[in-house]
Amino acid sequence: MSLDTMIVIDGNSLIHRAFHAIPLLSNSQGVITNAVYGFTTMLLKILNEQQPGLVAVAFDKGKTTFRHQDYAAYKGTRKATPDELRPQFILARDVLKAMRIPYYELENYEADDLIGTIVSKAEATGLNVLILTGDRDALQLVSPKTKVMLTRKGITELEVFDEGKVWDKYGVTPAQIIDLKGLQGDPSDNIPGVPGIGEKTAATLIKEYGSVEEILNQLDNLSPRLQKLLRGKEEIALLSKKLATILRDVPLDLDLADCSWHGPDQQKLLELFKELEFKSLIKQLTSAPAPKTAKETTSNKLASNLPELATYQVGFQTVTSQEDRDELLVQSSHSGKVALILEGTRGQGVDAFYLAVPGKDVYLLRLTGSRDNLNILRAICENKAIKKVFHDAKDAIWLLQQHDISLHNLFFDTMVAAYLLNPTATNYDLNDIALEYLNIVLPAEGETAQAARAEAILRLSEVLYEKLVQRSEDRLYQELELPLVQILAEMELAGVAVDKQGLKDMSAELQQAIEVLSAKIYELAGETFNLNSPKQLGQILFDKLKLPVYKKTKTGYSTDAEVLEKLAEEHEIVALILEYRQLAKLKSTYADGLAALVDAKTGRLHSTFHQTVTATGRLSSAEPNLQNIPIRLESGRRIRKVFVPRQKGNLILTADYSQIELRILAHMSQDSNFLEAFRLGQDIHTRTASEVFGVPLELVTSEMRSRAKAVNFGIVYGISDFGLARDLKVSRQEAKKYIENYFARCPGIRSYIDRVISEAKAQGYVSTLLNRRRYLPELYSKNFNIRNFGERAAMNTPIQGSAADIIKLAMVKISKELKLRQMQAQMILQVHDELIFDTPESEVEELIALVRDCMENALKLDVPLEVDIKLGLNWYEAKPI
Repeated sequence: MSLDTMIVIDGNSLIHRAFHAIPLLSNSQGVITNAVYGFTTMLLKILNEQQPGLVAVAFDKGKTTFRHQDYAAYKGTRKATPDELRPQFILARDVLKAMRIPYYELENYEADDLIGTIVSKAEATGLNVLILTGDRDALQLVSPKTKVMLTRKGITELEVFDEGKVWDKYGVTPAQIIDLKGLQGDPSDNIPGVPGIGEKTAATLIKEYGSVEEILNQLDNLSPRLQKLLRGKEEIALLSKKLATILRDVPLDLDLADCSWHGPDQQKLLELFKELEFKSLIKQLTSAPAPKTAKETTSNKLASNLPELATYQVGFQTVTSQEDRDELLVQSSHSGKVALILEGTRGQGVDAFYLAVPGKDVYLLRLTGSRDNLNILRAICENKAIKKVFHDAKDAIWLLQQHDISLHNLFFDTMVAAYLLNPTATNYDLNDIALEYLNIVLPAEGETAQAARAEAILRLSEVLYEKLVQRSEDRLYQELELPLVQILAEMELAGVAVDKQGLKDMSAELQQAIEVLSAKIYELAGETFNLNSPKQLGQILFDKLKLPVYKKTKTGYSTDAEVLEKLAEEHEIVALILEYRQLAKLKSTYADGLAALVDAKTGRLHSTFHQTVTATGRLSSAEPNLQNIPIRLESGRRIRKVFVPRQKGNLILTADYSQIELRILAHMSQDSNFLEAFRLGQDIHTRTASEVFGVPLELVTSEMRSRAKAVNFGIVYGISDFGLARDLKVSRQEAKKYIENYFARCPGIRSYIDRVISEAKAQGYVSTLLNRRRYLPELYSKNFNIRNFGERAAMNTPIQGSAADIIKLAMVKISKELKLRQMQAQMILQVHDELIFDTPESEVEELIALVRDCMENALKLDVPLEVDIKLGLNWYEAKPI
């Protein structure tokens, strides 16, 4: 308890950080609560850790302040406050009222100025001050009695700055932070600074001369380069410093006695938490002992009046003796379940591991120089009777593989489980998951942190599994997502062989084509320029060639793909520029980029498959992203030519679901036209064209089919008449007619869309055929665009997510069969609805039958699932069989 400590909180900063760190959450009434939840948990954490005697919160009031009078563009680059965030400021104030924490706001001033004034008064009375903010401007307030706690990662990690830390990080004193900003500016606040002067140069000048004013007085003594940068910019430097300066004497009606904190109003806080449906906080609050009398509700009763969010600590033992190792094996076998945290790198393997055994301390075993500890790790991981719990088990499998250790009985992966429960989260960091589901704050780093992490994932495995059961997602987890972890790890480890010489040849060909294109573009432009510079390209297109301007950016003309496509009919140079960009991307990203990613040891590409990224359940890949290889252009398709079998005598086999999303749409919508078309084996796009354009099947032209295809897939993704008109290059009225005809001829599709949106709004989420859920708080937004996005997601997620479920089911079945039959064929890639295999020629017939059976019978639908299988010497040359 620190009666002489005051905490001053930047309310705006903390709420904004929470909003962007936590995915949209809402209660059953549709009230968005992610920012206020993050704000509240951070507030509780800091109060429990610091136990201050005084607390105050500062907010901005209004959009304009006295700084705008000096510089109208101040904060001009800030985006408008999202509609989902704005009401949460009111909720945050409600939380503060229930917490009995005063908050301050004042017209014409920023929260920073209020903080500066509060700090000044607090220091004058001898108080120590802690400022909690995400704004580095506050560093200028650091003093012997004041420290700044900066939110560093989301809202769970803090970096504490005292005078020494400011100097170490920026090379200036806290008081000189404003001079630093005066020279280098601050893009976040649109403070201009002096063009050409960065942080390093600014810090060097301030160290030597002390302030902006003195630097300007000494201009004649500076280098010619610095003189050139600063002359004529004196006013902007001084203005920038002024804009960055936090006031410490605003006319704030402040009595520090009002900031004395004696704990919350528990009843009001409980009622508010119930209204907002902060279930984990309610549980903590109701389990805390209430004070006996009002007189006892004083600062020293803080810990019993708040949900406990202190840093989580657990005991751990370092295992060094053989006796301890033997005992550890006995405990692990007896418990039947352990959690592991592995330390190490994919290149070097495991350096140490932490083992959590239920009801026991956590154990630390270092592998460096200890063969015995490595054997313990092997014995535990390869023991099929012991259930293993990990956070990101795929990465653990990689590490174990470096020691030829196999992982058996993977029982739980907390990262994958957290993803299933909230597939739209921005990350699944263990710290955030522990805070959300266990209400604990894990230590930041060190051995105590790793021990706490091991214990936390052991606890999380039970909590998360219970939640999966409550949502009927436990089978999806156990039978699909968890087995897939091991499969993806095996695919990554196997890698895919590439023709390195083929990549070199392709790079040279693309370079030659780029040079030819560049010459044509320069000829049409009448001069050479940097084709990769949007600024120079904009000058050529709009200043010199006088093409119509469709869009501008902060730095000039927009030359993005959308703009160039609109300009393609205006001048022949535009089509060449678009082609140039496509070829340049192919060369840099694929021909050259893939070559750089080939593993020196294996000679293969080892792409990383992400299981916890997309909101729909689709897999994604990175380093390289093989899902984004362009296939519309022949030059893009030819990239696939470099993907070859791993050895002579092998072939590449591909298996691609045919129109799987439309088949799922037929099953879900029960539209009679769609059901009949697929059951009869008709081409669905030709059938749709026949219905929409009112012509017999045999009279459908290729153009009609192409337009029907755009409508079919557009409907799945909730396309508007505007979007369809743009894609088909027809009038909006014509596109609208296509959509109207489509729904008139396929009423089941219309009914499905209306039904799924209505159900989503009623229950707050949509589900796939295997019960994968996606919550959609966007459906309750007052912002039309965001609400419209929510409706499109409600339409598409059940279809796209079910397609993801089906191919994952197929992968699990195929992997199991390959192992049972002890086949040499390997599943090496998954790209959208396609699986790619590297197989010995002798196994081709068996593999074709196996793959077709597993994929086409992965899930029973009311229409048949069909798979197109191809075979060849490489991915590009694979031909239908």
